[in-house]
Amino acid sequence: MLDDVDQQLVHALQISPRADWSLIGDVLGIDAVTAARRWQRMSESGSAWVSVAPGTGLSGQGKGCLAFVEVDCVSGALLDVARAFTSLPYVVTVEHVTGDRDLLLTVMMEDVGTLSRWVVGYLDTMEGIRSSRTHVAGAVFTEGSRWRLRALDPKQVDRIAQDVPALEPAGEPDALDRRLMVALSVDGRASYTDLARTCGSSPDTVRRRVRRMFASRVVQARCEVSRPLSEWPVAVIVWAQLPPDGITAAAQRISSMREVRSCAGVTGRHNLMVAAWSRSVEDAQRFEAELVRTAPQLVVGDRSIALWPMKLSGHLLDQHGFRTGMVPVDPWEVDTGHGSRDATQP
Repeated sequence: MLDDVDQQLVHALQISPRADWSLIGDVLGIDAVTAARRWQRMSESGSAWVSVAPGTGLSGQGKGCLAFVEVDCVSGALLDVARAFTSLPYVVTVEHVTGDRDLLLTVMMEDVGTLSRWVVGYLDTMEGIRSSRTHVAGAVFTEGSRWRLRALDPKQVDRIAQDVPALEPAGEPDALDRRLMVALSVDGRASYTDLARTCGSSPDTVRRRVRRMFASRVVQARCEVSRPLSEWPVAVIVWAQLPPDGITAAAQRISSMREVRSCAGVTGRHNLMVAAWSRSVEDAQRFEAELVRTAPQLVVGDRSIALWPMKLSGHLLDQHGFRTGMVPVDPWEVDTGHGSRDATQP
């Protein structure tokens, strides 16, 4: 298990993922070198990591498409199919789940047209797949970057939160912004010097661009911790139905629940999808009952438990939930079939 200081360090990085070690050390009451060393130990062991992906600032401009894809595999083909999906830069999350699907994918692409071409030209032609169902996300009421370990006291939270840039209007990302998004997905705490070298720019320009992207929520970072170390080892996914005129108010209440990691409106046979962390399978059943108490008009249509989250926001996980590697997140480099690319690499 993570000790108290490790948990406080993770919580601090969940609030401000790129905060200086001097600030984090000051908030935690340790020196900056100790804070950096502790993070390096957790990062190298795969216990914790910082991931970055395109954020709500893009969707607010009508840019970007988020979708959830259920995949049924031919008997004996699940592992090969899952490995193929984990290698794709636009399939950001891959989970082996229970219930009426074998795999649940989270897919990020530039628009719904690209999603359609990918489903028809790539997904539907993959060997080992029996069937699939695609659900496009509408409003995202909460997502993983807002989840907190809650190891800091309120004064510590306030101090580290002062490092978070104030919200700014989002501008349309250009080629450099896209390269920076991809580079940050590999290491959300990469130095400005390293990012400048990778993306072909100057450190000062990169610093300004990165600050602006975070302030406009064009990108969103999350400090993840291996689930067994968080005391929330079980991931549960619930598909539900709410009256259309009540979905926003109900989803906002649901998003405030302690266990909820993400909550999004979706198209398809259900109009809401909720993902949460639970302490056990039995606790997942309690969570479902609490979900209905929180939103009395909600009707649960289906639910799953994640047996193995193989990939989470681009990062590859072993069967125990520890990070083993990563695939850069790139929604603009989509294979729409027969080896063709739908967009050029920025």
